[in-house]
Amino acid sequence: MERTDVVLPCLDEAAALPSVLAGLPGHCQAIVVDNGSTDGSPDIAAGLGAKVVHEPRRGYGAAVHTGLEHATSEIVCFLDADGSLDPRELVPLVEAVESGADLAAGRRVPTSGAWPWHARAGNVVLATLLRRQGIPVHDIAPMRAARRTSLLDLDVTDRAFGYPLELLIKAGRAGWRIEEFDVTYGPRAAGTRSKVSGSVRGTARAVRDMIGVLRR
Repeated sequence: MERTDVVLPCLDEAAALPSVLAGLPGHCQAIVVDNGSTDGSPDIAAGLGAKVVHEPRRGYGAAVHTGLEHATSEIVCFLDADGSLDPRELVPLVEAVESGADLAAGRRVPTSGAWPWHARAGNVVLATLLRRQGIPVHDIAPMRAARRTSLLDLDVTDRAFGYPLELLIKAGRAGWRIEEFDVTYGPRAAGTRSKVSGSVRGTARAVRDMIGVLRR
Protein backbone atom coordinates (compact mmCIF):
# COMPACT_ATOMS: atom_id res chain seq x y z
CA MET A 1 0.00 0.00 0.00
CA GLU A 2 1.42 3.37 -1.03
CA ARG A 3 1.89 6.32 1.31
CA THR A 4 -1.41 7.98 2.08
CA ASP A 5 -1.88 11.47 3.48
CA VAL A 6 -4.46 11.76 6.25
CA VAL A 7 -5.95 15.21 6.82
CA LEU A 8 -6.95 15.92 10.42
CA PRO A 9 -8.76 19.24 10.99
CA CYS A 10 -7.79 20.35 14.48
CA LEU A 11 -9.10 22.87 16.98
CA ASP A 12 -7.88 22.34 20.55
CA GLU A 13 -7.33 18.58 20.37
CA ALA A 14 -4.19 18.33 22.52
CA ALA A 15 -5.70 15.56 24.64
CA ALA A 16 -6.58 13.40 21.64
CA LEU A 17 -3.69 13.90 19.22
CA PRO A 18 -1.14 11.52 20.80
CA SER A 19 -3.42 8.48 20.59
CA VAL A 20 -4.85 9.43 17.19
CA LEU A 21 -1.44 9.91 15.60
CA ALA A 22 -0.04 6.78 17.25
CA GLY A 23 -2.94 4.78 15.84
CA LEU A 24 -2.41 5.73 12.20
CA PRO A 25 -1.41 2.80 9.96
CA GLY A 26 2.26 2.74 8.99
CA HIS A 27 1.69 3.90 5.42
CA CYS A 28 -0.17 7.03 6.55
CA GLN A 29 1.31 10.52 6.90
CA ALA A 30 -0.67 12.90 9.11
CA ILE A 31 -1.43 16.43 7.98
CA VAL A 32 -2.78 18.27 11.01
CA VAL A 33 -4.56 21.46 9.97
CA ASP A 34 -4.64 23.77 12.94
CA ASN A 35 -7.72 25.96 12.93
CA GLY A 36 -6.76 28.36 15.71
CA SER A 37 -5.93 26.12 18.66
CA THR A 38 -4.89 27.70 21.97
CA ASP A 39 -3.94 24.48 23.80
CA GLY A 40 -0.63 23.72 22.09
CA SER A 41 -2.09 21.25 19.58
CA PRO A 42 0.23 22.31 16.70
CA ASP A 43 3.38 21.79 18.78
CA ILE A 44 2.17 18.41 20.01
CA ALA A 45 1.35 17.28 16.47
CA ALA A 46 4.71 18.44 15.11
CA GLY A 47 6.55 16.77 17.94
CA LEU A 48 4.85 13.49 17.06
CA GLY A 49 5.93 13.67 13.43
CA ALA A 50 2.86 15.16 11.80
CA LYS A 51 3.01 17.79 9.08
CA VAL A 52 1.32 20.86 10.55
CA VAL A 53 -0.31 23.58 8.48
CA HIS A 54 -2.34 26.53 9.69
CA GLU A 55 -5.72 27.72 8.46
CA PRO A 56 -6.77 31.01 10.10
CA ARG A 57 -10.29 30.95 8.66
CA ARG A 58 -12.47 29.15 11.20
CA GLY A 59 -14.57 26.30 9.85
CA TYR A 60 -14.43 22.57 9.24
CA GLY A 61 -14.53 23.00 5.47
CA ALA A 62 -11.76 25.60 5.51
CA ALA A 63 -9.47 23.28 7.48
CA VAL A 64 -10.26 20.22 5.37
CA HIS A 65 -9.75 22.03 2.09
CA THR A 66 -6.43 23.47 3.20
CA GLY A 67 -5.30 19.99 4.17
CA LEU A 68 -6.33 18.66 0.79
CA GLU A 69 -4.33 21.39 -0.95
CA HIS A 70 -1.23 20.45 1.08
CA ALA A 71 -1.59 16.71 0.44
CA THR A 72 0.65 15.11 -2.17
CA SER A 73 -0.40 11.45 -2.14
CA GLU A 74 -2.68 10.08 -4.83
CA ILE A 75 -5.27 8.93 -2.30
CA VAL A 76 -6.14 11.23 0.61
CA CYS A 77 -8.02 10.33 3.78
CA PHE A 78 -9.89 12.56 6.21
CA LEU A 79 -10.31 11.82 9.89
CA ASP A 80 -11.57 13.73 12.91
CA ALA A 81 -8.75 14.49 15.35
CA ASP A 82 -10.83 14.10 18.51
CA GLY A 83 -10.17 10.43 19.20
CA SER A 84 -13.73 9.28 18.45
CA LEU A 85 -12.67 7.24 15.41
CA ASP A 86 -10.14 4.42 15.11
CA PRO A 87 -7.44 5.41 12.60
CA ARG A 88 -6.78 1.74 11.82
CA GLU A 89 -10.19 1.57 10.15
CA LEU A 90 -8.88 3.79 7.36
CA VAL A 91 -7.26 0.73 5.77
CA PRO A 92 -10.39 -0.80 4.16
CA LEU A 93 -11.40 2.63 2.89
CA VAL A 94 -8.08 3.11 1.13
CA GLU A 95 -8.25 -0.42 -0.25
CA ALA A 96 -11.72 0.29 -1.65
CA VAL A 97 -10.46 3.37 -3.51
CA GLU A 98 -7.49 1.41 -4.80
CA SER A 99 -9.96 -1.20 -6.09
CA GLY A 100 -12.08 1.29 -8.01
CA ALA A 101 -14.36 3.17 -5.62
CA ASP A 102 -14.39 6.92 -6.16
CA LEU A 103 -15.24 7.64 -2.53
CA ALA A 104 -15.07 5.39 0.52
CA ALA A 105 -16.92 6.73 3.55
CA GLY A 106 -17.27 5.65 7.15
CA ARG A 107 -20.69 4.81 8.54
CA ARG A 108 -20.57 5.39 12.28
CA VAL A 109 -21.51 2.51 14.58
CA PRO A 110 -21.59 4.19 18.00
CA THR A 111 -20.56 2.66 21.27
CA SER A 112 -22.78 3.35 24.26
CA GLY A 113 -23.24 7.06 24.87
CA ALA A 114 -20.90 8.13 22.09
CA TRP A 115 -23.44 9.84 19.83
CA PRO A 116 -25.93 12.27 21.43
CA TRP A 117 -29.53 11.94 20.29
CA HIS A 118 -29.65 15.40 18.71
CA ALA A 119 -26.56 14.75 16.58
CA ARG A 120 -27.80 11.33 15.51
CA ALA A 121 -31.24 12.71 14.63
CA GLY A 122 -29.75 15.45 12.47
CA ASN A 123 -27.58 12.92 10.70
CA VAL A 124 -30.52 10.63 9.98
CA VAL A 125 -32.54 13.46 8.44
CA LEU A 126 -29.71 14.60 6.19
CA ALA A 127 -28.74 11.09 5.10
CA THR A 128 -32.37 10.32 4.26
CA LEU A 129 -32.53 13.41 2.06
CA LEU A 130 -29.36 12.31 0.28
CA ARG A 131 -30.72 8.82 -0.40
CA ARG A 132 -33.83 10.38 -1.91
CA GLN A 133 -31.47 12.03 -4.38
CA GLY A 134 -29.97 8.64 -5.21
CA ILE A 135 -26.82 9.01 -3.10
CA PRO A 136 -26.40 5.69 -1.25
CA VAL A 137 -25.18 6.83 2.17
CA HIS A 138 -26.41 6.54 5.75
CA ASP A 139 -23.96 8.95 7.37
CA ILE A 140 -22.39 12.31 6.58
CA ALA A 141 -18.98 10.68 6.30
CA PRO A 142 -16.76 11.65 9.25
CA MET A 143 -14.07 9.34 7.83
CA ARG A 144 -13.40 9.43 4.09
CA ALA A 145 -10.93 8.37 1.41
CA ALA A 146 -10.78 9.46 -2.22
CA ARG A 147 -8.32 10.44 -4.93
CA ARG A 148 -6.87 13.89 -4.44
CA THR A 149 -7.28 15.14 -7.99
CA SER A 150 -10.88 13.95 -8.15
CA LEU A 151 -11.72 15.78 -4.92
CA LEU A 152 -10.21 18.99 -6.21
CA ASP A 153 -12.14 18.62 -9.47
CA LEU A 154 -15.42 18.44 -7.51
CA ASP A 155 -14.81 22.06 -6.47
CA VAL A 156 -16.45 21.86 -3.06
CA THR A 157 -16.88 25.48 -1.95
CA ASP A 158 -18.44 25.30 1.52
CA ARG A 159 -15.94 26.22 4.22
CA ALA A 160 -18.11 25.50 7.26
CA PHE A 161 -19.94 22.40 8.49
CA GLY A 162 -21.68 21.98 5.14
CA TYR A 163 -18.48 20.78 3.46
CA PRO A 164 -19.03 16.99 3.79
CA LEU A 165 -22.63 17.28 2.65
CA GLU A 166 -21.70 19.33 -0.42
CA LEU A 167 -18.99 16.79 -1.20
CA LEU A 168 -21.51 13.92 -1.14
CA ILE A 169 -24.03 15.83 -3.25
CA LYS A 170 -21.47 16.74 -5.90
CA ALA A 171 -20.03 13.23 -5.87
CA GLY A 172 -23.50 11.82 -6.46
CA ARG A 173 -24.19 14.23 -9.30
CA ALA A 174 -20.86 13.32 -10.86
CA GLY A 175 -21.80 9.65 -10.86
CA TRP A 176 -19.16 8.63 -8.37
CA ARG A 177 -19.10 5.08 -7.07
CA ILE A 178 -19.55 5.54 -3.32
CA GLU A 179 -18.95 2.73 -0.84
CA GLU A 180 -19.76 2.84 2.86
CA PHE A 181 -17.96 0.95 5.60
CA ASP A 182 -19.00 0.52 9.22
CA VAL A 183 -16.54 2.27 11.54
CA THR A 184 -16.52 2.30 15.31
CA TYR A 185 -17.59 5.62 16.81
CA GLY A 186 -16.54 6.04 20.42
CA PRO A 187 -16.26 8.78 23.01
CA ARG A 188 -13.93 11.68 22.38
CA ALA A 189 -10.65 11.86 24.25
CA ALA A 190 -10.99 12.79 27.91
CA GLY A 191 -11.20 16.51 28.51
CA THR A 192 -12.46 17.39 25.03
CA ARG A 193 -15.91 18.29 23.80
CA SER A 194 -17.25 18.15 20.28
CA LYS A 195 -17.78 21.53 18.63
CA VAL A 196 -20.77 20.00 16.83
CA SER A 197 -22.38 17.09 18.70
CA GLY A 198 -21.32 18.30 22.13
CA SER A 199 -24.37 20.53 22.40
CA VAL A 200 -27.80 21.01 20.87
CA ARG A 201 -26.66 24.47 19.74
CA GLY A 202 -23.60 23.05 17.99
CA THR A 203 -25.68 20.42 16.22
CA ALA A 204 -28.25 23.02 15.18
CA ARG A 205 -25.50 25.20 13.71
CA ALA A 206 -24.12 22.27 11.71
CA VAL A 207 -27.56 21.25 10.45
CA ARG A 208 -28.24 24.88 9.48
CA ASP A 209 -25.07 24.96 7.40
CA MET A 210 -25.94 21.66 5.74
CA ILE A 211 -29.53 22.64 4.96
CA GLY A 212 -28.09 25.73 3.31
CA VAL A 213 -26.08 23.43 1.05
CA LEU A 214 -29.19 21.37 0.20
CA ARG A 215 -31.02 24.52 -0.88
CA ARG A 216 -28.38 25.59 -3.39
